[in-house]
Amino acid sequence: MEKIPVMINGLPGNVAKTMASAAIADERFTIIPYSLTGADVPDNMTNIETMDFTLVKPDTRNEKIKDILSLYPFFIAIDYTHPTAVNSNAEFYVQNNIPFVMGTTGGDREKLEQTVNLGSIPAVIAPNMAKQIVGFQAMMAYGARTFPDLFKGFSLTVKESHQQSKADTSGTARAMVGYFNDLGVDFKVEDIQKIRAPEIQEKEWNIPREHLSGHGWHTYTLTADDGSSLFEFTHNINGRDIYASGTFDAVIFLKEKRLARENKKRVFTMIDVLNQA
Repeated sequence: MEKIPVMINGLPGNVAKTMASAAIADERFTIIPYSLTGADVPDNMTNIETMDFTLVKPDTRNEKIKDILSLYPFFIAIDYTHPTAVNSNAEFYVQNNIPFVMGTTGGDREKLEQTVNLGSIPAVIAPNMAKQIVGFQAMMAYGARTFPDLFKGFSLTVKESHQQSKADTSGTARAMVGYFNDLGVDFKVEDIQKIRAPEIQEKEWNIPREHLSGHGWHTYTLTADDGSSLFEFTHNINGRDIYASGTFDAVIFLKEKRLARENKKRVFTMIDVLNQA
């Protein structure tokens, strides 16, 4: 199998580091030694495993991408940057015909999809790249379509805990709220309880100390108004390794979509990836 060149953007961020380490060890990929980063990152270089990466700031990327594309005429971008960069990064990828996996949550998601649909390249956009959680979401989506209003008359509590550095509310939790709404529950995204305090995470949630800097714990609790019934769904992830496998599946999926030029669809989800795995 011909190796797929990938550009992992978001270094020296922790999720991007995880992706870079996993990709370096994966024989399916050629790692491009550049990474888009934020204007506030003080360094110009970073090292992951055996590789040095040049960090490309927003004010130089339009010029630098010309050099990168001359060396790698085709590659797929893996985006784990910052919620504030989601839309501008997507515009950059589309302008330069770079297929991308958007693992970063936040930003204007409707505008994100519009940007891709107006371009000529495919993208996988998902609030979560962990295949098992994506499968759980697919089951919830099926339930919402098949049994609308199943939980009408129930109240919902959503609690999500992530590392202190995560700026936005969990994209997975936001998506789950949509499914529960379709199941008849009156609940707003703004009511999601977002936990970011390490002392609360360790003492009240019992999250292992070694994973306070990288975790995703979610609990969705449905309670009947008369208190007679309670349903609870929980998924707890420690570390970031689980996200690499799904992300890499999405990269391979995009390569195939890029080759199938007759395909007019531009925006894909991780459920699309799972369906063709």
